[in-house]
Amino acid sequence: MSYAGPSQLTAPAQKRHVALVSMSAAAVMTLLKLAVGLLSGSLGVLSDAAHSALDLAGAALTFFSVRVADKPADEGHTYGHGKIENISSLVEAGLMAVSCAWIIAEALTRISRHTVELRHSIWPALVLVASIAVDYWRSRQLRAVARITGSPALETDAFHFASDIWSTLAVLAGLAASWLGMRFGIRWLQFADPFAAIVVSLMILRLTLHLTRETVAALMDEIPAGTRQRVIRAAAGVDGVMAVEQARVRRSGAAYFADLTLALPRRSTFEHTGEVVRAATEAVHRALPGTDVVIHTIPREAAAESIFDRVRAVALRNNVAVHELSVQTHNGRLRVEQHVELDEQMPLIEAHRFVTALEEEILREAPEVDSVLTHIESEPATIEQPEEIVLDNRRIEQALRSAALHFPEIVDVHALTVLRVSDHIDLSCHCTLPDKLSMGHVHEIITALEDRLKLACPEISRVTIHPEPITENTR
Repeated sequence: MSYAGPSQLTAPAQKRHVALVSMSAAAVMTLLKLAVGLLSGSLGVLSDAAHSALDLAGAALTFFSVRVADKPADEGHTYGHGKIENISSLVEAGLMAVSCAWIIAEALTRISRHTVELRHSIWPALVLVASIAVDYWRSRQLRAVARITGSPALETDAFHFASDIWSTLAVLAGLAASWLGMRFGIRWLQFADPFAAIVVSLMILRLTLHLTRETVAALMDEIPAGTRQRVIRAAAGVDGVMAVEQARVRRSGAAYFADLTLALPRRSTFEHTGEVVRAATEAVHRALPGTDVVIHTIPREAAAESIFDRVRAVALRNNVAVHELSVQTHNGRLRVEQHVELDEQMPLIEAHRFVTALEEEILREAPEVDSVLTHIESEPATIEQPEEIVLDNRRIEQALRSAALHFPEIVDVHALTVLRVSDHIDLSCHCTLPDKLSMGHVHEIITALEDRLKLACPEISRVTIHPEPITENTR
């Protein structure tokens, strides 16, 4: 069943609306039951009126709590105000227990003192039937909105009014039995009214105990069984997550909060880590909608890390990138060679100290490596303003095409650009190669082509060649 209230209301507005209607209905029924209870002298009806008065107090408490619970988080309540609904549920359960104890005590007193005197009329029965109808309607409305919004206070109120139906039915049955006893002279039936009140009160006490346990569990941050594992499975299933090393889930009112620690490969870049965190957050939202998710990440060594992975991990840890990375073996000993780019404004003494520390860290990380040699390059930090050279383009283009003829794998070279930057000349072009040629082979061909071109045109300082497959030739 879905709540039949105004469709334009938001979830918080629905909670407040249904709580206000419930409180108004409780006020009306309390006054009616009190009136007919005094007129008839029925303990059952009076106890039901007292029960309804406590319902009114509980409904008012629920109305107050849902208003407070919907307030946004603030400086003093960083997790929001949702716990007020759990506190409301606990107080309402206490009110139900007090009312049941009072009813049982009064019923036992009347039975022991034989002071049961009823003035029978149709009005108590009509009021009780109306009360059953109202409680049934209120319970369904409250449960529907509680299901939509996840409000524990409304769920408790719904349970409360559903239990009232049985209480009222028992009182009605007690009145009917008392009337039959008076009508047919069956004396022991005069105790049916207080006896019915005792039976219903014991039943409500049992249900109240169950409700109290659930509310206390919520106040102690206990969550429904399987909720944490559902969150863990969702996060662990995200591509790039090695493991969920810690997971904490708590509930405040209708809201859930998840705090996760994810292990990611330590070679992951900062940007890639951000993407994994975003995907894991979305996965948790699918598993537990509306959850406030906080994710921490820690780098972990992958099970099958190679020497290359470990060297790159050290570089990333030191916030530098390596390229031209190679590992050679000679006489059973391993040697790492790498190129590292550092700020072009950094003095050589600082750059050398930084690289020395980097090499020592690589040796600690990969003890099977015997030595590390680092080629230090400057990392450009200025935007250049080159100008295109026209005079020698023809000669350089012919030299490039002539050099390309030495490599049967090269299909063509095109998009040639020659620029003068300060006092040196740069060349860039596109080179078409077979689709399935391996990148290692591609690199060898391009490097050899650059070397041949520089021999033919030594005035060229830098050559940048963009390789592309035949099927995606942009020429």
